[in-house]
Amino acid sequence: MMHSKKLQVKGKSILMAVVWLAVVACSPASLQRTGMQGGSWQTLFNGKDLKDWIVKIHHHEVGDNYAQTFRVKDGVLQVNYDDYGTFNERYGHLFYKTPFSSFHLKWEYRFTDQWLKDAPSYTYRNSGIMFHSQSPESILKEQDWPISVEFQLLADAGDGKPRPTGNMCSPGTDVVYEGKIDDRHCINSSSATYAWDKWVKAELIVLGDSLVTHLINGDTVLQYSRPQIGGGVANNYDPKVKQNGKPLTQGYIGLQSEGQGIEFKEIKIRRLD
Repeated sequence: MMHSKKLQVKGKSILMAVVWLAVVACSPASLQRTGMQGGSWQTLFNGKDLKDWIVKIHHHEVGDNYAQTFRVKDGVLQVNYDDYGTFNERYGHLFYKTPFSSFHLKWEYRFTDQWLKDAPSYTYRNSGIMFHSQSPESILKEQDWPISVEFQLLADAGDGKPRPTGNMCSPGTDVVYEGKIDDRHCINSSSATYAWDKWVKAELIVLGDSLVTHLINGDTVLQYSRPQIGGGVANNYDPKVKQNGKPLTQGYIGLQSEGQGIEFKEIKIRRLD
């Protein structure tokens, strides 16, 4: 019995060491030191047009960029509602054409003063970047959100309440947080609250279906692991796509449109070995 207990303690110690090493290895500086940096940085957005990106908006077919929701102006990629009448639940996403597995993604964003008042109240100064998403071609016309994991972007709502950015949301997915599957749709980060019109630097480090790290302005604000298909929120999807419990080892990256204007720039990625 005593020998069994010693083995259990030793096993826990090894597990804790492995987890600690994974966390340390996921900082940008550590990635550079260990050789995990993989390939060179690749620019996803060229600052000129939407070449290599694919649009999918709720109620519309793949490739229909309704009312030029996604557009380029003055070198930035905009979610713009100038040509909308009403929102009508047109939740949209702009996907890069290539899926990724293990990667380090970075970008800058800021919100604009556009917000469609018939959009749900939670969309105010709210957007996101989806990753490990199903392909845009597999998203049905009347499917609202892609089965994916979201790096949620928020800004100060003007009510004096803290509103961290760099959170995790999970449409049609689950993640392991603090040692167990967390059934919350969104998990808040530890970031500060930022003004809506200021540029914020964000980074996402994903190691396949293992560890995921969110960074805001260079600081780690959230970590979780084992992204997998499951949970709710996403609706009207093809049942063949939603295989609950299936690990998400790779997928597509998509910029979100939910009725709130936002701008993106300096979108770059590098693959990790």
